[in-house]
Amino acid sequence: MKPQHQQLADGKWESMDFFQQMANVGSEVERAIRWNEKKNAAYGRMAFERSLELLDFTIADRKNRKRLKELLRLREFLADYFFFGNIYRSTKKSWQNYFFSFNYAARLGR
Repeated sequence: MKPQHQQLADGKWESMDFFQQMANVGSEVERAIRWNEKKNAAYGRMAFERSLELLDFTIADRKNRKRLKELLRLREFLADYFFFGNIYRSTKKSWQNYFFSFNYAARLGR
């Protein structure tokens, strides 16, 4: 399947540091949450798929190998929250809290 973020797939993603990558994933997760709250499942699904694509780029980035366990677990939790039974009991607030620190660190340039 053709990536939705073609420019990022062509190598730009790997030039970003981990915090920038995760902040971008979090932005798409936030969009998916907002669209689902507005009862627009189609846009919510598209935003979720974009978040998974960005997360997959992050997982594939060699500099993140030491974080692989957390990234794969994150992927599992996101899929559970958006499309399965939410057995992990994630909430909108828990996702906002999780990704806030990445946004903060990315803005600091860390």
